[in-house]
Order: sequence, then structure tokens, then C-alpha cells
Amino acid sequence: MDRATAGWINGFIGVVIFSGSLPATRVAVMQFDPVFLTVARAAIAGVLALGLMLLLKQKRPSRSEFGSLLIVAAGVVIGFPLLTALALQHVTAAHSIVFIGLLPLATAIFAVIRGGERPEPAFWLFAIIGSSLVAGFALVQGITASPVGDLLMLAATILCGLGYAEGGKLSRTLGGWQVICWALVLSLPLMIVVTITTMPATFTGIETPALISLAYVSLFSMLIGFVFWYRGLSQGGIAAVGQLQLLQPFFGLALAATLLNESVTWGMLAVTTAIIMCVAGARRFAR
Repeated sequence: MDRATAGWINGFIGVVIFSGSLPATRVAVMQFDPVFLTVARAAIAGVLALGLMLLLKQKRPSRSEFGSLLIVAAGVVIGFPLLTALALQHVTAAHSIVFIGLLPLATAIFAVIRGGERPEPAFWLFAIIGSSLVAGFALVQGITASPVGDLLMLAATILCGLGYAEGGKLSRTLGGWQVICWALVLSLPLMIVVTITTMPATFTGIETPALISLAYVSLFSMLIGFVFWYRGLSQGGIAAVGQLQLLQPFFGLALAATLLNESVTWGMLAVTTAIIMCVAGARRFAR
């Protein structure tokens, strides 16, 4: 198997894992404060990451790599989880997932700015069409908007795109799973302090679905998903593999319909087919 193909496989696994993030977050914020949810998931994942680094005796990043790790931490450890948790107090999971359709475009832009990649002009055409299909699908569904929720989701998307591109670039030298682990470890002291100060007085009234959702976003969304995702970006190219995120809204909408009983129409199947064609086209012209 060549490196590019392996990158797409790893990236796809990462996208599937990430697809459950927003529905799980939606369930969790029904009973957890958004700030506590953000720092608790990062703290839990950070403790696991620290144990993994110590067990495997990983070397410390170089001084030049610490700056990039801080950007990764700000984007995907703190910024995106916090802003989406706040947004999901105002919008449904199905509505918020639509903004994930803009992530491939944001990631590709930062891949050029931060990663030095130069996709062909045709790549941008497929990327814009794919993002437009996602946005158009949302409009056709008539999903109601919340200005506050939308602004929070837009900011989350930009920060996440930056964190993805920066992590993908850094993975070329540091390694995919090492990038997310070090970002979590660097954030860990602050996350533990804030977790303790924002922790609920009692967990007695917290129902099982909220606890399971917290476990999912801590273990899978915050750690395991990134192991595959950053490895995929480094192997297959940030801009190219990043287009797989166009499929994430539809995986997420399916989960939202299944787990949260939110409305999803059959139209998503047709749009998903068109999205797959855009992903294939973007892959061809990514380099």
C-alpha cells in the first residue's frame, strides 16, 4: 500500500470517529456546563496521553516544535471543543454539523498558509463546490438559525481548520499520535485546574447518556480520532485528505437522527453522492 492511500484510509477512520463528536457533545451539554465539558474531556485525554508518552518513552519536542504544538492545543484541544459546546446551547446538533462542511476549505487554506502546500486550481473548484453543496443542503432543509450559535460555530470551524493544518504539518516530523499527545500534555496543567474549579458539586443527577457522551468525546474525539487523522494528513497531504471532512456532516446527521431523533431527510443521500464525487476530484488535483 502506498503512502497516499494509507493516508486516505487513516483520514477516513478519523472522520468517522469525529462524526460522533457533535451529537455526543449535544447530549453532554444538556447536563454538563460547556466549560466543564471542554476542560474535563481535555483533562481525561491529557492524563491518558501523558501515560502513553511515559510508557513508550517518547522524546521531548524541539523548541521550534513547541510553538506549533501550542497552536494545535489552542485550535483542537481548547478552541473547537469550547466553542462548539457553547454553540450547542443555541443550535441543534444537526444544524451545527453543517458548519463542519466548511472545515475542509478552512483546512486547505491553512495548509497553504502554514503547511506550504500548493494544490492545483481545479482542487479549489471541487473544494468550493463541496462546501457549497453542504451549505445548500442545510438551506433546503430549512434549518432555523441562531446568530449566536452560528457565530460560535464559525469561529470554531476556523480554529479547528488551523489546528488541523498545523498538526498535519507537524506530524511530518514529530509523528501523528505524538502531536495530539503532546498538545494534550501541554494543556493538561491548566485543564486539571479548571476542571476542579468548574466540576459539579455532585454527579448524582447526571444520567448515563451524558456520562457516556463525556467518555466518548474524551477518549475518541479528543485522542483516538486524532491519532488516525493527523497520521492521514501527514501521509496523504493536508489539503487533499482534509476534503474527507466533507463527508463528516452526513455521518453526523445520520447519528443525530439515530441517537437524538433529529430530522434528517432522504435528500442527504443524493447530496452525499455528489460530495463523494467532489472529494474524488479534489484528491486528483490536490498536488
